[in-house]
Amino acid sequence: MKHEFILAARKAAELAVEDMASGPLKTVAFQTILAQLLQRETTSPNVEPALSQVGNTLARKKKGSGLRANGTTSRLIALIEEGIFGQQRSLTEIRQLLSERGWHYQLEDLGTPVTRLVRRKLLRRTQVSDSGKKIWKYTNA
Repeated sequence: MKHEFILAARKAAELAVEDMASGPLKTVAFQTILAQLLQRETTSPNVEPALSQVGNTLARKKKGSGLRANGTTSRLIALIEEGIFGQQRSLTEIRQLLSERGWHYQLEDLGTPVTRLVRRKLLRRTQVSDSGKKIWKYTNA
């Protein structure tokens, strides 16, 4: 692997996580992005121009609006970064927190993104009894 490519991949990964709060989530995100970029180089011969284009696009986006991505998962990650999951939260509570920030979801639409964050080990879940019903509660503590 060329030294220039490794440096470009590192810079692209750094740009991708630049707006994240420092901590383990940022470290894991950086490692994952860098690994993906480096893996592409070994499987695709023309990845260097594409990598430089990705870096340029990320830099333009960072300079532009300064806004985060708008997907459900990125909104949930924003809640994690805010420390909301320092205590156990149900899907209903998560839905309410998102609503307070202007992001309105049906309860059924949150299950899959939250479960994916559990699988990525960004959240943990525990089954608890609440008013005689068993429900899942999510935390990162």
